[in-house]
Amino acid sequence: MHKRIEELTLNAWPALQTLTQQGWLLRFADGYTKRSNSIQALYTESSIDLNSQIEQCERLYVKAGLDVVFKITPFNPQELDPILESRGYTLLDPTSLRVLAHLDDMESPSHKEVQIEDKLTDEWLDVLADLTGISEKNKAVKRKLFNYSVIQYGFFILYHRTEPVACGIGALEQGYVGIYDLVTAPACRNRGYGKQLMLHILHWAKKHGATSSYLQVVQNNFAASRLYDRLQYKEIYSYWYRYKHIEG
Repeated sequence: MHKRIEELTLNAWPALQTLTQQGWLLRFADGYTKRSNSIQALYTESSIDLNSQIEQCERLYVKAGLDVVFKITPFNPQELDPILESRGYTLLDPTSLRVLAHLDDMESPSHKEVQIEDKLTDEWLDVLADLTGISEKNKAVKRKLFNYSVIQYGFFILYHRTEPVACGIGALEQGYVGIYDLVTAPACRNRGYGKQLMLHILHWAKKHGATSSYLQVVQNNFAASRLYDRLQYKEIYSYWYRYKHIEG
């Protein structure tokens, strides 16, 4: 099941191009997010020479003008992370992958001022940019990533007295809803808006056939972790990134 969840995360957060190299997935998206611009050694062939494979990946990312980033999960060869460390790769963003096994008996959201779209709209992107400071270049990349994906999405904006206070994405596939880009306006935090938005996404997903949910949270994001604890999300594995800048 765990590798299945990992596959869902890759589908839900797409890349502009994915190359396969002896079972490794090399994802490219003009540098927007580590998820979409990293190497996932998810299906490693038994005879592979790891150092040669790493060097081939490095050449391709340098050619693309990108830093070299590996996503390290429990599904990689055990030797990969130590080899990357020995080659000077820095560890980044230890992250918890959490699952809510059942969507039954959830409380209903009490905050009703929400907008849900099934397509990525300019309004949703503008709200995300206001809340996070995402650049115009990255807004354009994000539009490409999600407009061409065949996954079913819900794009959510939570309002308070017509002002947007939070936004997020639900990604539906194979009975799961993945939670992405859950952001609350800095001035509106600690008021319960994040929980209300989560409840809207989960109820929407259940209505569309989802029975379980997953999400990813950086381990030092303690406020988000407390929210997910209250909603009964449980960690099933952790992952991190290995990063290196190589001059072209």
